[in-house]
Amino acid sequence: MPPLPLVAVVGGGFSGLMTALHLARAGTVRVRLIERSANFAQGAAYCTANPDHLLNVRAGNMSAWPDQPDHFARWLAQRRPEAGAFASRGEYGLYLQGLLATAAGADGRLSLAAGEAVGLTPHGAGWRIDYARGQAEQVDAVVLALGNPSPAAPVGVAPEVTDSPLYHADPWRLQALNNDATKAPTLLIGSGLTMVDVALSLARSTPDRPMLALSRRGLAPLAHAPTSPIEARTPPASASPAALLVWLKSEAQSQGWREAIDALRPHTQAIWRGWNRVQRARFLRHARPYWDVHRHRLAPEVAARVQALIDSGALVLLTGRIESLTKGPEGLRLQWRPRGKGQIQTLEVGHAINCTGPAATVSAHQDRLLDALCSQGQARPDPQGLGLEVDGDGRLIGGDGAAQHRLFAVGPVTRGAFWEITAVPDIRVQAQRTAQAVIEALRA
Repeated sequence: MPPLPLVAVVGGGFSGLMTALHLARAGTVRVRLIERSANFAQGAAYCTANPDHLLNVRAGNMSAWPDQPDHFARWLAQRRPEAGAFASRGEYGLYLQGLLATAAGADGRLSLAAGEAVGLTPHGAGWRIDYARGQAEQVDAVVLALGNPSPAAPVGVAPEVTDSPLYHADPWRLQALNNDATKAPTLLIGSGLTMVDVALSLARSTPDRPMLALSRRGLAPLAHAPTSPIEARTPPASASPAALLVWLKSEAQSQGWREAIDALRPHTQAIWRGWNRVQRARFLRHARPYWDVHRHRLAPEVAARVQALIDSGALVLLTGRIESLTKGPEGLRLQWRPRGKGQIQTLEVGHAINCTGPAATVSAHQDRLLDALCSQGQARPDPQGLGLEVDGDGRLIGGDGAAQHRLFAVGPVTRGAFWEITAVPDIRVQAQRTAQAVIEALRA
Protein backbone atom coordinates (compact mmCIF):
# COMPACT_ATOMS: atom_id res chain seq x y z
CA MET A 1 0.00 0.00 0.00
CA PRO A 2 1.54 3.40 -0.99
CA PRO A 3 2.36 5.86 1.80
CA LEU A 4 -0.07 8.63 2.59
CA PRO A 5 0.64 12.02 0.94
CA LEU A 6 3.00 14.26 2.92
CA VAL A 7 1.97 17.87 3.62
CA ALA A 8 4.50 20.36 4.94
CA VAL A 9 3.25 23.21 7.13
CA VAL A 10 5.92 25.91 7.40
CA GLY A 11 5.56 27.82 10.66
CA GLY A 12 4.79 26.44 14.10
CA GLY A 13 2.72 29.30 15.56
CA PHE A 14 -1.04 29.19 16.04
CA SER A 15 -2.00 29.30 12.35
CA GLY A 16 0.50 26.59 11.40
CA LEU A 17 -0.32 24.42 14.41
CA MET A 18 -4.06 24.43 13.82
CA THR A 19 -3.68 23.75 10.09
CA ALA A 20 -1.42 20.80 10.93
CA LEU A 21 -3.86 19.50 13.56
CA HIS A 22 -6.81 19.66 11.17
CA LEU A 23 -4.80 17.85 8.49
CA ALA A 24 -3.74 15.16 10.95
CA ARG A 25 -7.29 14.87 12.25
CA ALA A 26 -8.53 13.98 8.75
CA GLY A 27 -6.41 10.81 8.79
CA THR A 28 -5.72 10.82 5.05
CA VAL A 29 -2.33 12.57 5.01
CA ARG A 30 0.95 12.74 6.88
CA VAL A 31 1.96 16.15 8.20
CA ARG A 32 5.37 17.72 8.78
CA LEU A 33 5.23 20.84 10.96
CA ILE A 34 8.35 22.93 10.33
CA GLU A 35 9.52 25.68 12.71
CA ARG A 36 12.88 27.40 12.47
CA SER A 37 12.99 28.42 16.13
CA ALA A 38 12.05 24.93 17.37
CA ASN A 39 9.52 26.73 19.60
CA PHE A 40 6.41 24.90 18.45
CA ALA A 41 2.85 25.91 19.32
CA GLN A 42 3.74 29.24 20.90
CA GLY A 43 5.39 31.84 18.69
CA ALA A 44 5.94 35.36 19.97
CA ALA A 45 2.39 35.72 21.27
CA TYR A 46 2.22 32.83 23.74
CA CYS A 47 5.76 32.26 24.92
CA THR A 48 5.62 34.99 27.56
CA ALA A 49 5.83 34.02 31.23
CA ASN A 50 4.70 37.44 32.46
CA PRO A 51 1.36 37.01 34.27
CA ASP A 52 0.47 40.60 33.34
CA HIS A 53 0.32 39.62 29.65
CA LEU A 54 -3.30 38.58 29.25
CA LEU A 55 -5.19 37.47 26.17
CA ASN A 56 -7.08 40.21 24.34
CA VAL A 57 -10.06 37.87 23.81
CA ARG A 58 -12.20 36.31 26.53
CA ALA A 59 -11.36 32.70 27.35
CA GLY A 60 -14.83 31.65 26.26
CA ASN A 61 -13.97 32.56 22.67
CA MET A 62 -10.42 31.18 22.55
CA SER A 63 -11.08 27.52 21.77
CA ALA A 64 -8.65 26.18 19.17
CA TRP A 65 -11.43 24.06 17.64
CA PRO A 66 -14.31 25.78 15.80
CA ASP A 67 -16.62 22.83 16.50
CA GLN A 68 -15.86 22.85 20.26
CA PRO A 69 -16.35 26.49 21.31
CA ASP A 70 -15.84 25.83 25.03
CA HIS A 71 -12.74 23.63 24.66
CA PHE A 72 -10.26 26.15 26.08
CA ALA A 73 -12.64 27.42 28.76
CA ARG A 74 -13.08 23.86 30.06
CA TRP A 75 -9.30 23.28 29.97
CA LEU A 76 -8.72 26.49 31.90
CA ALA A 77 -11.41 25.72 34.47
CA GLN A 78 -9.86 22.33 35.22
CA ARG A 79 -6.37 23.83 35.50
CA ARG A 80 -7.29 26.99 37.41
CA PRO A 81 -10.90 27.13 38.64
CA GLU A 82 -10.48 30.70 39.92
CA ALA A 83 -9.42 32.02 36.49
CA GLY A 84 -11.11 35.19 35.32
CA ALA A 85 -12.60 35.99 31.94
CA PHE A 86 -9.18 36.72 30.41
CA ALA A 87 -6.47 34.07 30.78
CA SER A 88 -2.76 34.77 30.55
CA ARG A 89 -1.04 34.27 27.22
CA GLY A 90 1.44 31.91 28.86
CA GLU A 91 -1.45 29.67 29.92
CA TYR A 92 -2.76 29.67 26.38
CA GLY A 93 0.67 28.60 25.14
CA LEU A 94 0.54 25.60 27.49
CA TYR A 95 -2.92 24.75 26.15
CA LEU A 96 -1.62 24.75 22.57
CA GLN A 97 1.41 22.69 23.50
CA GLY A 98 -0.91 20.12 25.04
CA LEU A 99 -2.88 19.89 21.78
CA LEU A 100 0.34 19.39 19.84
CA ALA A 101 1.68 16.75 22.23
CA THR A 102 -1.56 14.77 22.01
CA ALA A 103 -1.63 14.86 18.21
CA ALA A 104 2.09 14.12 17.77
CA GLY A 105 1.88 11.08 20.01
CA ALA A 106 -1.33 9.68 18.54
CA ASP A 107 -0.50 7.70 15.38
CA GLY A 108 2.75 9.07 13.98
CA ARG A 109 1.08 11.01 11.17
CA LEU A 110 2.20 14.36 12.61
CA SER A 111 5.95 14.94 12.89
CA LEU A 112 7.96 17.99 13.91
CA ALA A 113 10.99 19.40 12.09
CA ALA A 114 13.16 22.13 13.62
CA GLY A 115 14.75 24.02 10.74
CA GLU A 116 14.42 26.99 8.41
CA ALA A 117 12.84 26.40 5.01
CA VAL A 118 14.49 28.79 2.54
CA GLY A 119 13.28 27.57 -0.86
CA LEU A 120 10.44 25.80 -2.65
CA THR A 121 10.78 24.24 -6.08
CA PRO A 122 8.05 22.43 -8.06
CA HIS A 123 8.81 18.70 -8.03
CA GLY A 124 6.50 16.37 -9.93
CA ALA A 125 2.99 16.97 -8.61
CA GLY A 126 4.36 18.45 -5.38
CA TRP A 127 7.26 20.52 -4.07
CA ARG A 128 10.86 20.21 -2.95
CA ILE A 129 11.71 22.05 0.26
CA ASP A 130 15.26 23.34 0.68
CA TYR A 131 16.50 24.00 4.21
CA ALA A 132 19.07 26.52 5.40
CA ARG A 133 21.47 23.75 6.46
CA GLY A 134 21.50 22.19 3.02
CA GLN A 135 18.97 19.40 3.45
CA ALA A 136 16.01 18.97 1.11
CA GLU A 137 12.89 16.83 1.03
CA GLN A 138 10.00 16.20 -1.32
CA VAL A 139 6.42 16.77 -0.19
CA ASP A 140 3.06 16.58 -1.90
CA ALA A 141 1.70 19.95 -0.71
CA VAL A 142 2.87 22.98 1.28
CA VAL A 143 1.06 25.40 3.57
CA LEU A 144 2.85 28.62 4.56
CA ALA A 145 2.03 29.85 8.07
CA LEU A 146 4.72 32.50 8.47
CA GLY A 147 3.05 34.47 11.26
CA ASN A 148 3.46 38.19 11.86
CA PRO A 149 6.49 40.03 10.49
CA SER A 150 8.93 41.78 12.79
CA PRO A 151 8.46 45.52 13.39
CA ALA A 152 9.65 47.79 10.61
CA ALA A 153 12.50 50.19 11.35
CA PRO A 154 11.08 53.57 12.45
CA VAL A 155 11.88 56.60 10.32
CA GLY A 156 14.54 58.90 11.73
CA VAL A 157 16.56 56.36 13.72
CA ALA A 158 20.23 56.86 12.86
CA PRO A 159 22.36 53.85 11.84
CA GLU A 160 24.63 54.52 14.80
CA VAL A 161 21.62 53.97 17.04
CA THR A 162 20.35 50.77 15.42
CA ASP A 163 23.79 49.24 16.01
CA SER A 164 23.83 50.38 19.64
CA PRO A 165 22.89 48.18 22.64
CA LEU A 166 20.67 51.07 23.73
CA TYR A 167 18.30 50.39 20.80
CA HIS A 168 16.08 47.30 20.81
CA ALA A 169 14.67 46.47 17.38
CA ASP A 170 12.69 43.40 18.42
CA PRO A 171 10.60 43.88 21.58
CA TRP A 172 10.01 40.11 21.82
CA ARG A 173 13.71 39.50 22.30
CA LEU A 174 14.12 42.27 24.83
CA GLN A 175 16.81 41.60 27.39
CA ALA A 176 17.09 43.36 30.73
CA LEU A 177 17.97 47.03 30.26
CA ASN A 178 21.38 48.12 31.41
CA ASN A 179 21.32 49.30 35.01
CA ASP A 180 23.01 52.62 34.23
CA ALA A 181 23.09 55.44 36.70
CA THR A 182 21.38 58.08 34.56
CA LYS A 183 17.85 56.74 35.10
CA ALA A 184 16.91 58.50 31.86
CA PRO A 185 13.44 57.56 30.59
CA THR A 186 13.00 54.67 28.19
CA LEU A 187 11.52 55.58 24.81
CA LEU A 188 8.80 53.25 23.54
CA ILE A 189 8.27 53.90 19.82
CA GLY A 190 4.59 53.22 19.24
CA SER A 191 1.53 53.18 21.48
CA GLY A 192 -0.36 50.02 20.51
CA LEU A 193 -0.62 46.52 21.95
CA THR A 194 3.13 45.91 21.73
CA MET A 195 3.79 49.05 23.75
CA VAL A 196 1.39 47.83 26.42
CA ASP A 197 3.22 44.51 26.74
CA VAL A 198 6.62 46.17 26.93
CA ALA A 199 5.43 48.79 29.43
CA LEU A 200 4.04 46.10 31.74
CA SER A 201 7.28 44.12 31.50
CA LEU A 202 9.45 47.16 32.23
CA ALA A 203 7.19 48.16 35.13
CA ARG A 204 8.21 44.86 36.74
CA SER A 205 11.89 44.77 35.80
CA THR A 206 12.85 48.47 36.08
CA PRO A 207 10.09 50.16 38.11
CA ASP A 208 12.24 53.21 38.86
CA ARG A 209 12.78 54.11 35.19
CA PRO A 210 10.03 56.28 33.59
CA MET A 211 8.72 55.48 30.11
CA LEU A 212 7.76 57.69 27.18
CA ALA A 213 5.49 56.22 24.48
CA LEU A 214 5.62 58.23 21.25
CA SER A 215 3.30 57.67 18.28
CA ARG A 216 2.04 59.72 15.35
CA ARG A 217 -1.58 59.89 16.56
CA GLY A 218 -1.19 59.08 20.24
CA LEU A 219 -3.81 56.32 20.00
CA ALA A 220 -3.63 53.63 22.68
CA PRO A 221 -5.71 50.43 22.77
CA LEU A 222 -9.08 50.70 24.46
CA ALA A 223 -10.52 48.25 26.99
CA HIS A 224 -13.11 45.53 26.83
CA ALA A 225 -16.22 46.06 28.91
CA PRO A 226 -16.19 44.16 32.22
CA THR A 227 -19.08 41.99 31.01
CA SER A 228 -19.81 40.29 27.71
CA PRO A 229 -21.29 42.60 25.05
CA ILE A 230 -24.95 42.45 24.07
CA GLU A 231 -25.93 41.46 20.56
CA ALA A 232 -26.21 44.34 18.10
CA ARG A 233 -27.78 44.64 14.67
CA THR A 234 -26.25 43.03 11.59
CA PRO A 235 -24.26 45.55 9.51
CA PRO A 236 -25.05 46.17 5.84
CA ALA A 237 -23.39 43.46 3.74
CA SER A 238 -22.27 45.59 0.79
CA ALA A 239 -21.51 48.92 2.42
CA SER A 240 -18.74 51.20 1.22
CA PRO A 241 -16.22 52.45 3.79
CA ALA A 242 -18.14 55.70 4.09
CA ALA A 243 -21.52 53.96 4.49
CA LEU A 244 -20.04 51.57 7.01
CA LEU A 245 -18.76 54.50 9.06
CA VAL A 246 -22.26 55.99 9.11
CA TRP A 247 -23.67 52.66 10.31
CA LEU A 248 -20.99 52.37 13.01
CA LYS A 249 -21.72 55.84 14.34
CA SER A 250 -25.45 55.18 14.44
CA GLU A 251 -25.02 51.79 16.12
CA ALA A 252 -22.51 53.20 18.60
CA GLN A 253 -24.98 55.89 19.67
CA SER A 254 -27.83 53.44 20.19
CA GLN A 255 -26.03 50.31 21.46
CA GLY A 256 -22.47 51.38 22.36
CA TRP A 257 -19.27 51.45 20.35
CA ARG A 258 -18.07 48.05 21.61
CA GLU A 259 -21.31 46.42 20.54
CA ALA A 260 -21.09 48.08 17.13
CA ILE A 261 -17.54 46.86 16.52
CA ASP A 262 -18.35 43.35 17.79
CA ALA A 263 -21.38 43.17 15.52
CA LEU A 264 -19.05 43.64 12.56
CA ARG A 265 -16.75 40.78 13.52
CA PRO A 266 -18.58 37.91 11.79
CA HIS A 267 -18.94 40.01 8.63
CA THR A 268 -15.63 41.85 8.39
CA GLN A 269 -13.96 39.48 5.94
CA ALA A 270 -16.96 39.47 3.59
CA ILE A 271 -17.15 43.27 3.68
CA TRP A 272 -13.42 43.59 3.00
CA ARG A 273 -13.56 41.15 0.09
CA GLY A 274 -16.45 43.12 -1.36
CA TRP A 275 -14.46 46.36 -1.48
CA ASN A 276 -12.45 47.29 -4.54
CA ARG A 277 -8.82 48.32 -4.45
CA VAL A 278 -9.60 52.03 -4.08
CA GLN A 279 -11.97 51.44 -1.16
CA ARG A 280 -9.48 49.22 0.64
CA ALA A 281 -6.73 51.79 0.16
CA ARG A 282 -8.98 54.55 1.51
CA PHE A 283 -9.76 52.50 4.62
CA LEU A 284 -6.08 51.74 5.24
CA ARG A 285 -5.05 55.35 4.77
CA HIS A 286 -7.70 57.03 6.90
CA ALA A 287 -9.34 54.53 9.25
CA ARG A 288 -6.91 51.74 10.03
CA PRO A 289 -5.32 53.21 13.21
CA TYR A 290 -8.74 54.01 14.67
CA TRP A 291 -10.08 50.58 13.75
CA ASP A 292 -7.15 48.87 15.44
CA VAL A 293 -7.56 50.57 18.83
CA HIS A 294 -11.31 49.92 18.90
CA ARG A 295 -11.22 46.40 17.47
CA HIS A 296 -8.20 44.90 19.29
CA ARG A 297 -8.96 45.77 22.90
CA LEU A 298 -7.29 45.15 26.24
CA ALA A 299 -8.53 42.99 29.07
CA PRO A 300 -10.01 45.30 31.75
CA GLU A 301 -7.27 44.30 34.21
CA VAL A 302 -4.55 45.21 31.73
CA ALA A 303 -6.19 48.53 30.89
CA ALA A 304 -6.35 49.34 34.60
CA ARG A 305 -2.64 48.60 35.05
CA VAL A 306 -1.73 50.81 32.10
CA GLN A 307 -3.91 53.63 33.41
CA ALA A 308 -2.24 53.33 36.81
CA LEU A 309 1.16 53.73 35.15
CA ILE A 310 -0.10 56.84 33.35
CA ASP A 311 -1.68 58.31 36.48
CA SER A 312 1.53 57.82 38.46
CA GLY A 313 3.67 59.42 35.74
CA ALA A 314 5.60 56.20 35.14
CA LEU A 315 4.25 56.17 31.57
CA VAL A 316 3.75 59.31 29.51
CA LEU A 317 2.02 59.22 26.10
CA LEU A 318 3.40 61.62 23.53
CA THR A 319 1.75 62.46 20.20
CA GLY A 320 4.08 63.37 17.38
CA ARG A 321 6.73 62.02 15.06
CA ILE A 322 10.42 61.31 15.33
CA GLU A 323 12.62 63.77 13.52
CA SER A 324 15.83 62.05 14.60
CA LEU A 325 17.11 59.61 17.17
CA THR A 326 20.88 59.86 17.58
CA LYS A 327 23.59 59.13 20.10
CA GLY A 328 23.64 61.50 23.04
CA PRO A 329 26.24 62.33 25.70
CA GLU A 330 25.08 59.54 28.03
CA GLY A 331 22.37 57.76 26.07
CA LEU A 332 20.20 58.69 23.10
CA ARG A 333 18.96 62.07 21.94
CA LEU A 334 15.42 62.27 20.60
CA GLN A 335 14.26 65.17 18.46
CA TRP A 336 10.54 65.00 17.86
CA ARG A 337 7.80 67.22 16.49
CA PRO A 338 4.52 67.29 18.47
CA ARG A 339 1.45 66.69 16.31
CA GLY A 340 0.02 69.92 14.93
CA LYS A 341 3.01 72.01 16.01
CA GLY A 342 6.02 73.25 14.12
CA GLN A 343 8.61 73.46 16.87
CA ILE A 344 10.93 70.49 17.35
CA GLN A 345 11.53 69.35 20.91
CA THR A 346 14.55 67.50 22.30
CA LEU A 347 14.63 64.78 24.93
CA GLU A 348 17.43 62.66 26.37
CA VAL A 349 16.51 59.00 26.76
CA GLY A 350 18.42 56.00 28.03
CA HIS A 351 17.03 53.25 25.79
CA ALA A 352 14.68 53.06 22.80
CA ILE A 353 12.46 50.07 22.04
CA ASN A 354 10.65 49.55 18.75
CA CYS A 355 7.05 48.94 19.78
CA THR A 356 5.42 49.72 16.43
CA GLY A 357 4.05 46.17 16.17
CA PRO A 358 4.15 43.85 13.16
CA ALA A 359 5.26 45.57 9.98
CA ALA A 360 2.32 46.90 7.97
CA THR A 361 3.57 45.67 4.58
CA VAL A 362 4.88 42.40 3.22
CA SER A 363 8.00 44.15 1.92
CA ALA A 364 9.18 44.46 5.54
CA HIS A 365 8.65 40.74 6.21
CA GLN A 366 12.25 39.56 6.55
CA ASP A 367 11.81 35.94 5.54
CA ARG A 368 14.15 34.15 3.15
CA LEU A 369 11.49 31.74 1.93
CA LEU A 370 9.02 34.51 1.18
CA ASP A 371 11.69 36.49 -0.69
CA ALA A 372 12.61 33.43 -2.74
CA LEU A 373 9.01 32.68 -3.67
CA CYS A 374 8.35 36.23 -4.84
CA SER A 375 11.63 36.55 -6.76
CA GLN A 376 10.95 33.24 -8.55
CA GLY A 377 7.39 34.18 -9.46
CA GLN A 378 5.76 31.50 -7.31
CA ALA A 379 4.07 34.15 -5.16
CA ARG A 380 3.39 37.86 -5.32
CA PRO A 381 2.28 40.59 -2.89
CA ASP A 382 -1.42 41.38 -2.75
CA PRO A 383 -2.53 44.70 -4.31
CA GLN A 384 -2.40 46.49 -0.94
CA GLY A 385 1.04 45.08 -0.10
CA LEU A 386 -0.27 43.68 3.20
CA GLY A 387 0.79 40.10 2.52
CA LEU A 388 0.78 37.48 -0.22
CA GLU A 389 -2.03 37.30 -2.75
CA VAL A 390 -4.20 34.20 -2.35
CA ASP A 391 -7.52 32.97 -3.71
CA GLY A 392 -10.57 32.22 -1.58
CA ASP A 393 -9.20 28.80 -0.59
CA GLY A 394 -5.79 30.16 0.40
CA ARG A 395 -3.88 29.07 -2.74
CA LEU A 396 -0.97 31.36 -3.49
CA ILE A 397 -1.22 33.42 -6.65
CA GLY A 398 1.97 33.34 -8.72
CA GLY A 399 3.57 36.11 -10.68
CA ASP A 400 1.55 35.08 -13.76
CA GLY A 401 -1.74 35.55 -11.90
CA ALA A 402 -2.54 31.82 -11.70
CA ALA A 403 -3.21 29.89 -8.50
CA GLN A 404 -0.30 27.64 -7.53
CA HIS A 405 -0.77 23.89 -7.48
CA ARG A 406 -0.84 22.53 -3.91
CA LEU A 407 0.76 25.66 -2.41
CA PHE A 408 -1.32 27.43 0.24
CA ALA A 409 -0.98 30.10 2.94
CA VAL A 410 -2.78 30.78 6.23
CA GLY A 411 -2.66 33.40 8.94
CA PRO A 412 -1.50 37.03 8.89
CA VAL A 413 0.35 36.65 5.58
CA THR A 414 -3.10 36.41 3.91
CA ARG A 415 -4.53 39.59 5.44
CA GLY A 416 -4.58 41.32 2.05
CA ALA A 417 -7.34 38.91 1.03
CA PHE A 418 -9.19 38.61 4.33
CA TRP A 419 -8.05 41.62 6.45
CA GLU A 420 -9.26 40.24 9.82
CA ILE A 421 -6.96 37.24 10.10
CA THR A 422 -4.81 37.91 13.16
CA ALA A 423 -6.98 36.76 16.10
CA VAL A 424 -7.65 33.16 17.16
CA PRO A 425 -11.40 33.19 16.36
CA ASP A 426 -10.61 34.10 12.74
CA ILE A 427 -7.53 31.95 12.19
CA ARG A 428 -9.04 28.77 13.64
CA VAL A 429 -11.79 28.86 11.00
CA GLN A 430 -9.34 29.60 8.20
CA ALA A 431 -7.05 26.77 9.31
CA GLN A 432 -9.92 24.31 9.14
CA ARG A 433 -10.98 25.49 5.68
CA THR A 434 -7.45 25.51 4.32
CA ALA A 435 -6.78 22.00 5.59
CA GLN A 436 -9.89 20.80 3.78
CA ALA A 437 -8.80 22.60 0.58
CA VAL A 438 -5.38 20.88 0.79
CA ILE A 439 -6.99 17.46 1.18
CA GLU A 440 -9.28 18.09 -1.77
CA ALA A 441 -6.33 19.24 -3.89
CA LEU A 442 -4.47 16.02 -3.08
CA ARG A 443 -7.52 13.94 -3.98
CA ALA A 444 -7.73 15.71 -7.33
